Amino acid sequence: MAAQTRSLVSGQWLADAIRNKLIGPKLRILDASWYLPKAKRNPREEFAQKHIPGSSFFDIDECCDKSSAFNHMLPTSSHFSQYVGDLGIGNDTHVVVYDTSNFGAFSAPRVWWMFRLFGHNLVSLLDGGFKNWQVDGFPVTSEYLKPERREFEATLNQSWVKSYEDVLENIRTNQVQVVDARSSGRFKGTEPEPREDILPGHFPGAINIPFTSFVDASGKEKEAQSLAKIFKEAGVDLERPLWASCGSGVTACHVALAAHLLGHPGVCVYDGSWYEWFQKASPEHIISEGEGKKV
Repeated sequence: MAAQTRSLVSGQWLADAIRNKLIGPKLRILDASWYLPKAKRNPREEFAQKHIPGSSFFDIDECCDKSSAFNHMLPTSSHFSQYVGDLGIGNDTHVVVYDTSNFGAFSAPRVWWMFRLFGHNLVSLLDGGFKNWQVDGFPVTSEYLKPERREFEATLNQSWVKSYEDVLENIRTNQVQVVDARSSGRFKGTEPEPREDILPGHFPGAINIPFTSFVDASGKEKEAQSLAKIFKEAGVDLERPLWASCGSGVTACHVALAAHLLGHPGVCVYDGSWYEWFQKASPEHIISEGEGKKV
């Protein structure tokens, strides 16, 4: 497989790899499913019931900064190294990530991006996710065999991670395009946020491209031509610096994936995203067609 096509692998490619007994130290599969509480889904329990044969569960609420006031903020390099090493992943392991969402991909691009952030480019997203895997009739299992631990050495690219202060400064200087991947209703402030302690809206200068724009009706990533058109119609110039935001840093990674597939690998993610922004920002930095932030 050519390096540039590695970002996405098909269900057929992965099914062949499993059938040919290639799963092991050189190829690992991760179920990176994660849901907001209101979805009332328990991905760990679902994994125990059925998953792609040979896969392990990657929990973004475990492999994170537990000291943060915000959910699943990025872990340290040493924490990431320890966590993925325990999943049988070394620096020479090709990692394939998927999730079980009805979208085809929801949280898996976050884990795809995390691996790249920590210096591991041998990572692919299963195109169409578990949803299409099942539609195509590929095998599932409830069996789980814990992989043998391997050493993994992470090298964090800190420049890809943006903070509240970075975004605030960018509002002043307007140097960087920032795409918000939440739904248009949440972005505009007309639909509620899934987390009850914050209100919807967006920060000044943000451009809305809902993450669902990047996948087709079946849940597979759209073709390059369609992806390019989506960015262009939103007024985003991929030749210029681009940051991505969302609710809490998960679906923002769909923006990074789409840009990467078009040959622009350096999209940065505002890790705290809207959840942090709403709590810290002053009212004039909350733009909403609905109820704004009280002073």
